[in-house]
Amino acid sequence: MAVSLDIADLRARKDRPASTPAPAAVPTEAVNLAATKTDGLGCHAGKDAMKAAANAAGMSETLDRYAKDYPQGPHDQPQSMCPAFGSLRVGLRMRRTATILSGSACCVYGLTFTSHFYGAKRSVGYVPFNSETLVTGKLFEDIREAVFEVAKPADYDAVVIINLCVPTASGVPLRLLPKEIDGVRIIGIDVPGFGVPTHAEAKDVLAGAMLKFARTEAEQGPVQAPRAGRSERPTVTLLGEMFPADPVVIGGLLEPLGLAAGPVVPTREWRELYAALDCAAVAAIHPFYTASMREFELAGRPIVGSAPVGHDGTADWLDRIGEACAVPRATVEAAKNRLLPMIKGALSATPIKGRITLSGYEGSELLVGRLLVESGADLRYVGTACPRTPYSEADRDWLEARGVTVRYRASLEDDLSAMREFRPDLAIGTTPVVQAAKELAVPALYFTNLISARPLMGVAGAGSLAKVINAALGNQHRFDAMRDFFDGVGEGHAAGIWEEVPKVRQNVASATRGKPSHNPIGEMA
Repeated sequence: MAVSLDIADLRARKDRPASTPAPAAVPTEAVNLAATKTDGLGCHAGKDAMKAAANAAGMSETLDRYAKDYPQGPHDQPQSMCPAFGSLRVGLRMRRTATILSGSACCVYGLTFTSHFYGAKRSVGYVPFNSETLVTGKLFEDIREAVFEVAKPADYDAVVIINLCVPTASGVPLRLLPKEIDGVRIIGIDVPGFGVPTHAEAKDVLAGAMLKFARTEAEQGPVQAPRAGRSERPTVTLLGEMFPADPVVIGGLLEPLGLAAGPVVPTREWRELYAALDCAAVAAIHPFYTASMREFELAGRPIVGSAPVGHDGTADWLDRIGEACAVPRATVEAAKNRLLPMIKGALSATPIKGRITLSGYEGSELLVGRLLVESGADLRYVGTACPRTPYSEADRDWLEARGVTVRYRASLEDDLSAMREFRPDLAIGTTPVVQAAKELAVPALYFTNLISARPLMGVAGAGSLAKVINAALGNQHRFDAMRDFFDGVGEGHAAGIWEEVPKVRQNVASATRGKPSHNPIGEMA
């Protein structure tokens, strides 16, 4: 069910059940009036102005929590897409979940375009606003009314409302929305670009908010069982989006330990949140889900970092999972003796030979780096837009011990500098990194679509990267041929730039006949 792009028709409807309270007006003092003066505080205002406005509007607690959960630096923010896309993606991938955006029309257009480009098949709700509705508090009323209109238990388990930059800077108080409407959960979150550094971390903003709500429900009494029923064995919840085959592979690694793979968070359905909380341990595959991990810690669940990638990564991960779940040591060793030789065999069967630099913003960059090193690659640099956390320390230590430079919160400039310094045979990175590499006639692969969209765990992951990477490494001769063919094009005298104003000259044939040229502007000298 889509929310109308024009909220006026929602106000006109009179069919709200009598049991449902009418939306209440929000006091104008809850809105930062300064943020709506003159031309308003749009994205053009800059992060400092937006953040100052948000703090003045009573959003300091939210921004302080984000600053602690998602620390910035060494620079202020990596160059990636709008962070809110991460939260939007999480909501759109969940069954029986509606998502509504409140923000500038240009932002909403870009986010919905991107979401459908990445395969979303649902409508995105939108509550428009202008300076008047911000000043009067009418935007909050419009959001509240839209929520009441959408929150139908026959259609949805939850409704997610996301404030983008301007409503957050203006202090639109989503916290005043009801927690439930006729049994439908109402989840309001602020995901401003000046407070959440990357879209990867914005996934955690919504996942953490949902886990908190689900944990509170579970503490209050019985909750809905998973669609497939509860596992007979203790489960390990998997934290972070990953290739669809990886949870299956991880389940196979856990089976000899007497464990099973639990839900993947972010989940695809509300009831899976209860199953995710009802686990023996949490595997922080993506180590930056700080808000989600806080909820698991409050639920008393141990958290294990890294992931079963390659031989060494799998061995270490099985040890720590065994410790967290109190699996007998002999059982863990038997599992390792059974699984590790197969992984080592897969790695040796598909070696990678070549110097590589690697960067991305998904959060799995260090895991891919470990797999490349164990596959034989000469990996010199790993850059990730995500922050350094305690749960990525094992990966960082392992990589740095093998001479790999690891850069958290890496900027585009960091990635390009590494490419120039290490002169790789293959550059793996974001779109601008790939573009820069190809301009230098260096083979390159886009991390998000060609690397992270492959299995990484266990035996399946051991040989998954070799084919695409070796194929790219083998394309150097093509880049050399293209560079030689186009040598000089677009540079110097061949840059296509007129050094002086073109002169008009008469057509020679016309001039001999004493007649003007058929071309009124003649030929350019």
